[in-house]
Amino acid sequence: MCQTAPAVNGGQIRKHHVATTLNYWDVPRDGSRPTPIFIGRGRITNERPHRAHNFVVIDISGDEDKYSLDSHGFQYCHHESREKDFTDDQAIRSAYYEECEQLLKKVTGAGRVHIFNHKVRRGPTQWHHLGLNNLANRGPVTRTHVDQSYAGAELRLRWEFPNEADELVKRRYQIINIWRPIETILKDPIAVADADSVPDLDLIGAEMTEDDFKGESWVVRHRPDHRWYYKHQMTPQDVLLIKCFDSDTSVARRSLHSAFEDPAHRDEKSRQSIEVRCLVCYDA
Repeated sequence: MCQTAPAVNGGQIRKHHVATTLNYWDVPRDGSRPTPIFIGRGRITNERPHRAHNFVVIDISGDEDKYSLDSHGFQYCHHESREKDFTDDQAIRSAYYEECEQLLKKVTGAGRVHIFNHKVRRGPTQWHHLGLNNLANRGPVTRTHVDQSYAGAELRLRWEFPNEADELVKRRYQIINIWRPIETILKDPIAVADADSVPDLDLIGAEMTEDDFKGESWVVRHRPDHRWYYKHQMTPQDVLLIKCFDSDTSVARRSLHSAFEDPAHRDEKSRQSIEVRCLVCYDA
């Protein structure tokens, strides 16, 4: 299981709940599908319309052990990495990938973890509008989403394991993101939604092509009953595990996530974070 950080001085942690807005897909009146996203050649093209809705995002600091991958779709861990700067791509792919694999095996008990990509984010909030080569300034994603739909998860599995997929889909498998701050998070923290508060009917499959891989993610219809959480001032020793997919239908299967604005910190410097995307396969 994850180790959680101890309470400061053994005392009561003061919560920092945030009244803010979260951006949901603006459902078109004509019933058309979400506009496809294209990522590659140094840029991302995302022209999907979204609309802001008011929410209060609850700070779970001090209560981290009440939330788990199988109960809520997300889990916080206290985990020290040898990597500090995350500027050397080769070091990330070797040393840091190995740390992530071992962490997920320990947390989930899975026999196999395969990392298929990672994203480092250091750019401004409105980085999508920077035009050509905007991926060089990749920043936070401020739209509610899940990286893979149920169908999209199998597409990813078959892309990564073309010769084994027919057998792997017969056993439990998951897609889990490992999200870590590079510096303590003040501006644009990340929120995650309790899976139980989000029915499947709120999720709409949306095409997303990255380089040569054509996958499917989920955009989200607004529902005021969605319950959103975050951890205030996450440090580089704090890790958030976000479940994007689980083939086991008896547990939480996915968690919406999005960056959001904390008005108390809107003028801070751009957030720095890294997320690692993992296929998690079980032996039975």
